[in-house]
Amino acid sequence: MSPRAVISAAVVFGLTLSPGAAGARTTPGPAARAWLSDLVTRIDAADRAGTRPGPDRGRGTVVVHVQIAADGAVQGAEIEESSGSPRLDERALRAVQGISPAPVPPAALLGEDGIVDLSIPVALGR
Repeated sequence: MSPRAVISAAVVFGLTLSPGAAGARTTPGPAARAWLSDLVTRIDAADRAGTRPGPDRGRGTVVVHVQIAADGAVQGAEIEESSGSPRLDERALRAVQGISPAPVPPAALLGEDGIVDLSIPVALGR
């Protein structure tokens, strides 16, 4: 099983890594937290760059499941939990895909398959 992390907004609320069937939980080190924080900042910047300002932008949170390779390439992104608005869901996907390539992830976050597996709550229209 690859590690899965949950991050949100500009603050990393929590990160649970579950390598193997033992179910052990590991807290990420400073390099991993800095990388995750940078990732969230990049997603926000990608959303702002791709969206016109104004009241019609909409507001909501979309949980996006994303897989990032060891070289920083976004390998996949899909809606894990919808905002209820197809337009906002698509906007969140575009923002996450827009960070590729991301900075190279710390080795501590890579799963056995060489992929970082994340669930990211993307808050739009803040």
